[in-house]
Amino acid sequence: MRSFCILFLFLGLAFTSLGQELNCTITVNSDQVSQTNQQIFRTLERSLNDFVNKNKWTNRVNKENERVNARMFITVTKYESNRFEANIQIQSSRPVFNTSYESPVFNYKDNEFNFEYIEFQPLIYNQNVFNSNLVGVISYYVYIVLGLDADTFALEGGTDFYKEAQKIVTQAQGSNFPGWSQSATDNRTRFVLVDNLLSNTFREYRIAMYNYHRKGLDILGDNNSTGKQVISGSMRLFETLIQRRPNAFLIQTFFDAKSEEILNIFSDGPKVDVVALKSTLNRIAPFYSSTWSEIKY
Repeated sequence: MRSFCILFLFLGLAFTSLGQELNCTITVNSDQVSQTNQQIFRTLERSLNDFVNKNKWTNRVNKENERVNARMFITVTKYESNRFEANIQIQSSRPVFNTSYESPVFNYKDNEFNFEYIEFQPLIYNQNVFNSNLVGVISYYVYIVLGLDADTFALEGGTDFYKEAQKIVTQAQGSNFPGWSQSATDNRTRFVLVDNLLSNTFREYRIAMYNYHRKGLDILGDNNSTGKQVISGSMRLFETLIQRRPNAFLIQTFFDAKSEEILNIFSDGPKVDVVALKSTLNRIAPFYSSTWSEIKY
């Protein structure tokens, strides 16, 4: 009986350790701030790491190896009376089947990250109330990262996560903090990002995310030629998208994460015809034309 109780306790502890969805490292850089006492920045960094990695963001049970790898870099540019002006860069990746390689999924910098923070204040996410821009922005990007990761494993698998991010946007509308609004002059706000991800207008982006990763990258190890052909074909989905929405924000975010990876994929292993691919890439992502020029015939 005692052995059974010990086993039950062990299993209970093991189960409770599986809940978290993220393996995220958050770094707070205060080099630009003339502040003698750096303790508040170190405390903020520790609190944010605990907040993101120990919080339960969904009702799903995740094993340790299923946690999404991510990094967030917060650069504080001004600090005064518990008010912070900063920017935040978010990066995430996902493993490629049968390899040790981590494929970059998201690489995005948000320059509108102002918040208030008192040292040691608890960071608590409430789905129904927006009471902290610090918590709101971090939680928003947690759900964006989880959604993008899910989209790479299942077609439109990230929808529920994006809806949670959209709730945060809706709650933040009256906060007067920058970055949340629907702006006629700025098409790169948090509102625009999640709105585009959920819009049928940009559905090709999410199809491309799934095809590129699940049908392309994940089979490269077993069938390099077929994997490359699928990845090349997924680029043509973006052509359809830009015909409807030229300079689409989501296309920029895709290639900010993927440009170097695409170059490496088509510069190694079995050769495939890249003439059409390079032509497509230069039409849909001309801002990386110097990268595409390195792909050899």
